Amino acid sequence: MSAQNGKDLLIKVDLTGDGQFETMAGLRATRVSFNAEQVDVTTLESSGGWRELLAGAGVKSANISGSGVFKDASTDERARQIFFDGETPNFQVIIPDFGTVEGRFQVSSIEYAGSHNGEATYEVAMASAGALAFTAVPVA
Repeated sequence: MSAQNGKDLLIKVDLTGDGQFETMAGLRATRVSFNAEQVDVTTLESSGGWRELLAGAGVKSANISGSGVFKDASTDERARQIFFDGETPNFQVIIPDFGTVEGRFQVSSIEYAGSHNGEATYEVAMASAGALAFTAVPVA
């Protein structure tokens, strides 16, 4: 696989609940991480004293974060509404030449910053709030 353009990693939010996703406005940097807790089942009888893990157990989660320029667009307004109302709407994460992750996320933090000689910026963090679906990009 060749190098990918970072600006093509997109975070999209379902603005109205009708499945129409729109890219979060003003983002300059985005990040997605996937996690799976380990369940240690090691005992005194474990071969050679090596740790053993229980396959398929543990909690899976995903976190999304992004930072960018405050635009006061409809997606900014929607992110604020999601945070203050405690909603868990559908989001999509487009990972270039890899696929799309879709599912419910909770906005866990929004931060705004600015300086007198620069633009207003924001950072947003989201945590998965249910099962996620992954759709791979077809291999050509």
